[in-house]
Amino acid sequence: MFELTIAVNFEAAHCIRNYPGKCNRLHGHNWKVEVNIYGSQLNDLGMLVDFVDLKAAINGIMVNLDHYYLNEIEPFCRINPTAENLAKYIYEELAKTPIFNENVKLRSIRIWESSNSAAAYSQEA
Repeated sequence: MFELTIAVNFEAAHCIRNYPGKCNRLHGHNWKVEVNIYGSQLNDLGMLVDFVDLKAAINGIMVNLDHYYLNEIEPFCRINPTAENLAKYIYEELAKTPIFNENVKLRSIRIWESSNSAAAYSQEA
């Protein structure tokens, strides 16, 4: 089994509604997103997926998050823009891209809101 991981960064503000502490106030993070994919077959070039293609796919999602107030965009105007919810949102959006097929699978999204705090989402048990 082959596995690839890339990382991208974006900056965005949010607040956690009804949080009993300072995170209920507007604040921002320099978010780091790690994308982990896997598959068993390499293409004719000896690649699972070209890093360029994977980065383009994730950057197509990041453009909708970078330098935004997350609470004002879908779906975060309805649900709290926690690291957990962001990881799930990014996973679901990325899974819709044509990179993924019967051989190339999305394993997980890990999102760091600081150098010490991260949340991950996958559909694996």
